[in-house]
Amino acid sequence: MKILKEIIPYVIIIVVVILIRTFIVTPVQVDGESMYPTLDNDEILILKKYDKTYERFDIIVFNYNGSKLVKRVIGLPGEKVAYKNNELYINDKKINDVITIGTTNFAYDKIPDGCYFVLGDNRGNSIDSRRIGVICNKDILGTTTFSIFPFNKFGFID
Repeated sequence: MKILKEIIPYVIIIVVVILIRTFIVTPVQVDGESMYPTLDNDEILILKKYDKTYERFDIIVFNYNGSKLVKRVIGLPGEKVAYKNNELYINDKKINDVITIGTTNFAYDKIPDGCYFVLGDNRGNSIDSRRIGVICNKDILGTTTFSIFPFNKFGFID
């Protein structure tokens, strides 16, 4: 009985940690240079699994072919997205983009409901919606706004 009393707190801690990682937050690692200069290769972020609302310029993590990719939301459901001369146009209106360099001219007509158009910040070196198409809600794991490693980048993402 005494051993059981000693083990119960540890079991509770393990269960709580598993529940938090499964449903609330978990670490995720950036793989590659597609989000440079905002994020670096191997940077570790906190993924907010509970955040299921996505706005323009949010950084999201989603499943693609068995990998977790980190990209920035550019286009929302129902919108038309275009880049002309490094300038972003949403529904034919110019929008100030957070990243303005390295985007080739392209256009995407009407993003389907429940889907998002995403780009990497390193626009010249990113596998994103220009190549893989729009990202659907079912594939999005959540958003990220906080970096935990390396320690010199610890804190909120600019």
